[in-house]
Amino acid sequence: MTPQELMVRMLPPFGGWLALTALALPEGSALRIAAMTVFVAAGPGAALVRICGPALGARPAEGPVERRDPAFERHSDLLERLMLIVFLSVAIILLVATVFIATHAFSAQRVLLTLTLLTTVAAFCPRLRASPQRTGKGMAT
Repeated sequence: MTPQELMVRMLPPFGGWLALTALALPEGSALRIAAMTVFVAAGPGAALVRICGPALGARPAEGPVERRDPAFERHSDLLERLMLIVFLSVAIILLVATVFIATHAFSAQRVLLTLTLLTTVAAFCPRLRASPQRTGKGMAT
């Protein structure tokens, strides 16, 4: 693993720990709001999408018949990953918050700490391998 790969891998957990330390700032602080918003919107989802990266890239996007954009596949895959990051982050936040609400232990600090810990664990998980493309009988084309 190169130092650049390590930096990219550790960026989402670092954002979570930064958001946790931003809780020490005054409540209306713009820096506190920015740190928490960026982490909550993208941190947990980015860690999970990194794990699934090779599996997501196994099959490129299929464009329209007329190729007006030569980089359609690259742009489409990037948009897919960005949307997955945001939607997975929102889903994880809702799941964690629901658990804390159901156990009558809800607080923003607990939710943020749990999300940060889950993101840190996900950053240490190995990436999934892409399964080979299947071709042959019974496969729709």
